[in-house]
Amino acid sequence: MEVRFFQVDAFTRQPFKGNQAGVCLLGQMPDDEVLKAIAAENNLAETAFLLPVDNGYRLRWFTPLVEMVLCGHATLASAHVLWETGLVAPDETISFTTLSGLLTASRQNGWITLDFPARACEPATLPEELRPLFKGEVTNVEFSVDRYIVELKSGAAVADFVPDRNLLAPHRLVVTGRGGEGSPYDFISRYFATPVGIDEDPVTGSAHCSLASYWAPRLHKKEFFAYQASQRGGELKVILQGNRVLLKGEAVTVIEGVFRF
Repeated sequence: MEVRFFQVDAFTRQPFKGNQAGVCLLGQMPDDEVLKAIAAENNLAETAFLLPVDNGYRLRWFTPLVEMVLCGHATLASAHVLWETGLVAPDETISFTTLSGLLTASRQNGWITLDFPARACEPATLPEELRPLFKGEVTNVEFSVDRYIVELKSGAAVADFVPDRNLLAPHRLVVTGRGGEGSPYDFISRYFATPVGIDEDPVTGSAHCSLASYWAPRLHKKEFFAYQASQRGGELKVILQGNRVLLKGEAVTVIEGVFRF
């Protein structure tokens, strides 16, 4: 079997920045073991698999270890590939059938907009084993779906945060802080997902589904310009609309090829 493959840098306009995603265009859906093997071969945070269906595309996401329920950057990359290859008309909205329900992508002025579910946050206590990661700089702790959200005293503290892979092995963790005076960003974040094979994700759409809910009552606004301060870094425009979040980003293709198996 041959499968068209693309590697896309998402949530950036520059190659080698943002978050890397593999995108595979399928004519039929292989067995899960094949999908897992392709994702492991890519060794990227996520590989997206797209299969045409009547109302758009079926979309699945895999890390090198597991299938994911929701992934922002690989959805952004998938939409970018569909428009770039001409499989979808430039002004057409794309519908994706996923484990998180129906998701859509549209495009305007070079920015891709994803319509995703918002994720609620609840007050939480930081697990004892994670406390050595922080040195009195924690402002607040909440929990959202499957990850802790830890607010630090500033965006600079987020950028300077030093993770410990061993301590993070059982937990997914978002650290976040206000952008600060003079910063173009409303908030800054980083995301660590060692349990699913991603020590630090460069730019994470799903995390911002939670961060929009987290920051809205604190910043008294529902539209944000956000930065994820990983080594690669990436920017997102984030809009909270009731129980939905609009994630806006750019993307660039860096590799195109064919998988043969």
